Amino acid sequence: MNIRVECYSGYRGDETPQAIWIGNRRIAVAEVLDRWLAPDHRYFKFRGDDQAIYIIRHDVASLAWQITFYQDPKMGPVPVRGPTGGSA
Repeated sequence: MNIRVECYSGYRGDETPQAIWIGNRRIAVAEVLDRWLAPDHRYFKFRGDDQAIYIIRHDVASLAWQITFYQDPKMGPVPVRGPTGGSA
C-alpha cells in the first residue's frame, strides 16, 4: 500500500518519518522502534499515535514509500496487500 510520509532531515541528512498519510488520515510517529537498511530499501518500524505498530519502507530508486506491516494493538498483525492483491 503506497502512502505519503512527512520526514525530518537531521544534521546527517538522514530522513526520519514524522507522520504517514493513509488517504486523508494522518498518523503521527510516536516512537521509532527500529530502522534498518537493505540494498534497495530503508525500513522504519514505529508506533503511531494510534498505538498501532507499523513497518514502512522507502524505495531508494523510485522514492516511493509503502506499508509492509501493520499491527492493531487490539487485533494483532494484519497482512498488508500490495497493488496486485498479493502480499507486499
